Amino acid sequence: QVQLIESGGGLVQAGGSLRLSCLPSGRTFSTYSIGWFRQAPGKEREFVAAMGWSSGAARYADSVKGRFSISRDNAKNTVNLEMNSLKLEDTALYYCAADTYYNGRGYLTSLARSYDYWGQGTQVTVSS
Repeated sequence: QVQLIESGGGLVQAGGSLRLSCLPSGRTFSTYSIGWFRQAPGKEREFVAAMGWSSGAARYADSVKGRFSISRDNAKNTVNLEMNSLKLEDTALYYCAADTYYNGRGYLTSLARSYDYWGQGTQVTVSS
């Protein structure tokens, strides 16, 4: 059974930074990708960033390019989302998810329905 646990959310002022972590467990993730999504109240879940676990390839939503960075911490076995220059509109519940078909697909997908396993989410609130 795959489990994904997010951490690192919180309250931050606009312009500040936060780092989210996703800790996957239960399987070997070498052929997977890990994605970050977010959902604000009353809005659909949207893609933020994704990374191939072994390949290191990364993909970002246009809304976060240049501000967010996804990376893997080999020592802690986590995938992190470094968020800088946070804006009010970044406020949302952030989820990490695993795409178990990443290697077969050959590219990082931004479609939520392509991700098989999801964490419970961590709240990020940006205040003015």
